[in-house]
Formats: sequence, structure tokens, C-alpha cells
Amino acid sequence: MAKVAYLCAALAAASLTACAGLSANVHSVADGAEAALQGEQTYTIARTQPQEDSADHPRAEQLLRDELARHGFVETAGKPAHYVVSIAYSTRRASIGIGGAECAPADCGKGGDGLGALLFGNQYQHALTLRFFDSASGAQRYKVNAVFVDRDADPLHALPLLMKTALAKLPFEAPGDWRVKLSVDKASGEPSVESMKPLQR
Repeated sequence: MAKVAYLCAALAAASLTACAGLSANVHSVADGAEAALQGEQTYTIARTQPQEDSADHPRAEQLLRDELARHGFVETAGKPAHYVVSIAYSTRRASIGIGGAECAPADCGKGGDGLGALLFGNQYQHALTLRFFDSASGAQRYKVNAVFVDRDADPLHALPLLMKTALAKLPFEAPGDWRVKLSVDKASGEPSVESMKPLQR
């Protein structure tokens, strides 16, 4: 099943630090018997060859380590681990409207950029996917996707917010739909979670 976190931002300028009232809609479902990621909280990070060769990927991995540490997960550094965690992220041009406070996941991302592109530049969609696999069986136990749109083509600009959103709860319990509200510190640019609540559908 798709597990998707959608970030609907009120974009008033090209800079992420200028955004206020950021919110993310999260849908997440765990797979298999370990529905709550129970068991030993140890992990190792899986890499593809393109990630091995990427100069940007170490930053993504460090953000993941920092967030997982906040949830009590420990990286085993090459030793046997309970989970294998994979990271995938991408950036592409996007033409979307401004997501309102109550937008549903299916609606966050519709519309045209129009005048906004002329005034502030193109919009870019940044996507992050995290997957947790049981290292013994190879079975997927948990997956979450996060999507963020801004006017910065650099994927590293959005990764801190994407990672904070995707791991605001680990795991997101049933019901799978949640709203996460975030803020960004104007001085440091660091995102933080303000609140989380289940969404009623």
C-alpha cells in the first residue's frame, strides 16, 4: 500500500525560511507482524550505487541518523541489525497551487503556478521515501513518503523538512492519516514539529 506524507505549504516567497504555518498530511501503514516496529531498535542503512557515488547523499544519511536517534534507534555500523533502512529522494519541476490548511492528500498539488512563477521563480517538488525492512526475512515493515514543494531546485534545501515530517512519529499509528504542523527557525533554518493530530475522513 502507498504510504504518503503530503506537505502543503503557503508559499509567499522563494525562501523556505519565509514560509509560515507549514503543515503536512501523513498517511502511513506498517506491514507484517511488527506493525509498530517492535523489537530491537537497531538499523543499518542500505545504499544504491548512485547513492554511493553521490556527493549529496551523506547529508541525507546524517539527517536520517539524527532523527532516528531521537526515537531511540541505534545504527550498528556494519554489525548485524534488526532493520535495514533505505532512503530515496528526488527533485523535479512542479506546477502546483497553494495548499490550504485543510487540503486533502489528493488535492495538495493541483493548480497552476502562473503568475507566481513570473514573480518568484519556478516551483520544485521534493520527494522522500523511507523504508524499513526486516534484516532477517527481507520483508518490508514500514514505509513513509513525504513531499514538499518550494522554489529552490536544490534537494538538500528541502531534505531537513522532509526528514522531520516523515519521522515526526515513528511509526504513525492507525488511523494512518495525520496532520503535522511545523515551523522553521528564522535564524538557523532548522524545522521543528509544532503539533500532530489524527485526521478525520
